[in-house]
Amino acid sequence: MPPGKRRQSNAMLYTLITFVGLFIVATTVAVIYYVKAEELRTTTQEAQSELSKMASADEVRRVGDIVGTKLPGQSNLGSMMEYFNRIAAVVMGRPVQVTSAEVNVGNVTNAFRSLVEQASPYINIAAPDPNATTSDLADPNRVSLRSMANDLLARLKQTTEQLDARTQQFQKLQQEFNDATGLWQQTADELNARIGEYELQVQQTKSDYNNLRALLEQSSEQRAGNILRQLEDERALSRQLNQDLLKAQADLEIAQQRLSGALTEVAKTQPSPDPEAPAYKPDGKIVLVDEAAGIVHINLGSDDRVYRGLTFSVYDKAPGVPRDGKPKAQIEVFAISKTTSTARVLSSERRNPIATDDIVANLIWDAGKKNHFVIAGDFDLTGKGQPTYDAKARIADLIQRWGGATSDEVSAKTDFVILGTEPRVPREPSLDEIASDPTLRDRYDSARQQREYYNQVRQQAGAFYIPVFTFERFLYLIGYENYIGKPGAF
Repeated sequence: MPPGKRRQSNAMLYTLITFVGLFIVATTVAVIYYVKAEELRTTTQEAQSELSKMASADEVRRVGDIVGTKLPGQSNLGSMMEYFNRIAAVVMGRPVQVTSAEVNVGNVTNAFRSLVEQASPYINIAAPDPNATTSDLADPNRVSLRSMANDLLARLKQTTEQLDARTQQFQKLQQEFNDATGLWQQTADELNARIGEYELQVQQTKSDYNNLRALLEQSSEQRAGNILRQLEDERALSRQLNQDLLKAQADLEIAQQRLSGALTEVAKTQPSPDPEAPAYKPDGKIVLVDEAAGIVHINLGSDDRVYRGLTFSVYDKAPGVPRDGKPKAQIEVFAISKTTSTARVLSSERRNPIATDDIVANLIWDAGKKNHFVIAGDFDLTGKGQPTYDAKARIADLIQRWGGATSDEVSAKTDFVILGTEPRVPREPSLDEIASDPTLRDRYDSARQQREYYNQVRQQAGAFYIPVFTFERFLYLIGYENYIGKPGAF
């Protein structure tokens, strides 16, 4: 073969060998790729199946929204487990063991059920059903940890308030107990002092007895001599006292004669003043009568400092206010204008009805000044025939509400004195009675002091020529007789 032909044949052979080699390589690569593709497809299908078990396609797309912030070094599922473990730790109150979510949920659910069962007697919830599922417990209509905590906090607040109230009540009772203890101690000290006085009296009695016994043991002549000397001493003292008494009586007669003459001379120039005259001065008059409606109008208004609820007694114009103060009618103000007031008729006499120009008066109220009162004695404000324990304070409150003033002492500023019945003083208790009831002595001393104060006020009122009114006349002159025994009258 020529050299040119041989070189061409070799080139074709090399080309064929190269093509066959490339084909073999391509076939091998294709086979390997196919095998790998099949393995990858199988793995993908298995992964997709596993992923479908873990989450739906929608949940996979929303995994970021469901889980939230992914924790460093954790997957989404690991982050969710970590978040759930934190919630479980908050509920359980201790570190959560590494276990399955199902076990953790069961532990949390059992702990919550146990807590609800323990709390059910204290708050208004029902014990949970042991067969309830997690979805049942999540029902907002059922009890929740938050609602139970709110109920318990509310119950705790209520209990705390009750405890504070009980504490204050206890402190008050403790103070009352301390006061009672102090009073008992004071009474005990007074009793001990009295026992000391009685012991001194016993010793004095023993001494007198011994002296009397010694005197009896003397001879009859000695006793007679001693008695005669004592008799002479007593006669001398009696004569001296008689002379002093005669002298005092003579001085008293001279002073009385001088006083009588002075009073006679004063009476010739000026008549004796009537100390009760201001009490019978009218305050206003009736300007209009509506007998059918049971109301009247008076010429006193807001310019005169008239109050709603103020009562007046009504008297005939001609004779004026009688000395006993008993009115023909009583009225109560319920509407006030600038210069007049409207009052309802509380009581009236059918034979002597209210008429225009009749005068009205109230002993407490005065348009121009503040009257000053002193109150003493016992008063029956309920009409039950027995003294009211706080009557003086109630009457004083009424006087102050109606523009008057009260005081415990009679002075030149005092305008009127109101005297109730004289306080009754019980029998002085014996030592045995005081020992069984220590308050008997205090009540006895208090009653005696009240009676002394009553007599002192009465005497001072007479000395200062201050008008003295009984409770009955006082009620007449303020138009308040109909309120006796009614609730809220004083």
